[in-house]
Amino acid sequence: MLKAGYGITNLVERATVGSDELNVEELQRGRDVLERKTRKYRPRAVAILGVTAYRAAFERPKAIVGPQPEPLAGALVWVLPNPSGLNAHFTAPALAKAFRQLRERMATRERFRFG
Repeated sequence: MLKAGYGITNLVERATVGSDELNVEELQRGRDVLERKTRKYRPRAVAILGVTAYRAAFERPKAIVGPQPEPLAGALVWVLPNPSGLNAHFTAPALAKAFRQLRERMATRERFRFG
């Protein structure tokens, strides 16, 4: 995916039954690791799975799924719904649409505007 200019990641690299098992400190450590990786690999965009995790890690309580107004180390930040079967808010077609929107945005190769 880096060849296409983006990567998709979880903020915490451990299995959980639900996002409620992750604490804010753990998510913020994940944010810091992600920022270092973003500086190193320099993707045009970083997609983060899970709006609840993103809100806590980045201290953005009103964030929604989709592109975010603030970049991370120069990369566009895009929040995707977590594809977990426990995520009842997004049906399979809605998940596909959210992921497709990111792919289409990256395919346009347009310059990203922040703010």
